[in-house]
Amino acid sequence: MINKMIDQGQPVLVEEIYEAFIDKVWQAITALNKMSLWFFENIPAFTPEVGFKTQFEVVSDQKVLLHLWEILEVVPMKKPVCNWQYGGYPGDSVVIFELF
Repeated sequence: MINKMIDQGQPVLVEEIYEAFIDKVWQAITALNKMSLWFFENIPAFTPEVGFKTQFEVVSDQKVLLHLWEILEVVPMKKPVCNWQYGGYPGDSVVIFELF
């Protein structure tokens, strides 16, 4: 189902409900020391500011994938928006976390 949506250019939406205050969830998705606990442990730097860029490698299925991120928009305590590309591969994605 997800591959079909991607092929058609449709967004992939994932909803999660957490029994936590928004400030705690915001920290989990924007503070480097918290992100490394659940996301990628080798992110070298992260700042939720428009224009911030970072890159790092992740090994997946014996391939080394260069992750290229750029922050496009930030609404503090509500929404970070990130452009996400894989170096050497065509295409890119926009990843949005919305908190409410």
